[in-house]
Amino acid sequence: MSTALRRVRKYFISSQVYEALRPLFFLTFLYGLTPFHVVRRKMGESYLKMSCFGVFNIFIYICLCGFCYISSLRQGESIVGYFFRTEISTVGDRLQIFNGLIAGAVIYTSAILKRCKLLGTLTILHSLDTNFSNIGVRVKYSRIFRYSILVLVFKLLILGVYFVGVFRLLVSIDVTPSFCVCMTFFLQHSVVSIAICLFCVIAFSFERRLSIINQVLKNLSHQWDSRSLKAVAQKQRSLQCLDSFSMYTIVTKDPAEIIQESMEIHHLICEAAATANKYFTYQLLTIISIAFLIIVFDAYYVLETLLGKSKRESKFKTVEFVTFFSCQMILYLIAIISIVEGSNRAIKKSEKTGGIVHSLMNKTKCPEVKEKLQQFSMQLMHLKINFTAAGLFNIDRTLYFTISGALTTYLIILLQFTSNSPSNGNGNANGNYYPCCETFNNITNHTN
Repeated sequence: MSTALRRVRKYFISSQVYEALRPLFFLTFLYGLTPFHVVRRKMGESYLKMSCFGVFNIFIYICLCGFCYISSLRQGESIVGYFFRTEISTVGDRLQIFNGLIAGAVIYTSAILKRCKLLGTLTILHSLDTNFSNIGVRVKYSRIFRYSILVLVFKLLILGVYFVGVFRLLVSIDVTPSFCVCMTFFLQHSVVSIAICLFCVIAFSFERRLSIINQVLKNLSHQWDSRSLKAVAQKQRSLQCLDSFSMYTIVTKDPAEIIQESMEIHHLICEAAATANKYFTYQLLTIISIAFLIIVFDAYYVLETLLGKSKRESKFKTVEFVTFFSCQMILYLIAIISIVEGSNRAIKKSEKTGGIVHSLMNKTKCPEVKEKLQQFSMQLMHLKINFTAAGLFNIDRTLYFTISGALTTYLIILLQFTSNSPSNGNGNANGNYYPCCETFNNITNHTN
């Protein structure tokens, strides 16, 4: 039994950056989100390799998404349409199809055109091992490996339960979705979720390395507090870090050299984060946009039904109707929270470094060390980890407030459309669309 447990435990232990990302890149390679897969050399070292099949697979997904989305748009058929159909739901449904088409195009195009950015990010992270070894740090990637497994299992489990629930509801009323509708529904949710997993794991990699730097500096501060700085330099004493950081340090250099190496590591982490932001920036913009749109319309459908203002004609009971749209809304709320929290944790770890550096600056008596700390402080002012959505807004917790305000505004507007309609959401007295709905339908009809 103990032997079996050791084998299982060994599977969840990784000592290389690429090996820790193997499950993630296997899934992204399968979905056509990256043209890379992890390959192991004869010497046991792993690396990322781009294959012709990976590029071909991406083009297959682009063609499949384009065909399915355009067919669904021309036929006016969708999963939401099976539940009910009103003027506002038709507009929301077509906007969702348009957004899904754009999101798929952006995500898959980025996988091809910006593949060098992703590869450059991982190359920098891999090269950081040498810099960490210079200050006596050996990074273990087991936590990153387990985190990637946990994120993937969590996302796939939620998607699996959601897909099974939706299709069981449709089967219960003898509705069989077409192939294009099934593919648009499946690809939109799954591709977005896997892309979010990739971003979260990369952001977590930055967070872990920043945690190591912060812990090394804290240990240096602890040594100064205990007034054993000279003993550290002369007797090469060990600095033991917390196990939660999956690392240990054996400092054999003087504090000035440790701070200099820490500066170089911090610079490389910021450079890797900036490169990763260039790769993910348009993907995050499209994902957050489509998530916001879906949340707005789903919240409107649920509120309209619960407030009793809807005179929808649907084969589903109210509980089933509300459950479907609530689950879809929660699914995309989780997507936004995952992106924001993944980015925010890395940013907060980076901000903590400044406080530790200034604490060291106040404690040191050595002019050389003080000069290095001043240089580090200047570097922290000019190099910061920051994730943006195409430069339009920062991806941090302030985004919650922005989305909440915009969501409230649009919900009020949509509910006013229902309140001002004589037939409560079924058009005006003459059976015509609202002006905005009529304009949108005219546009889409011309495109068809």
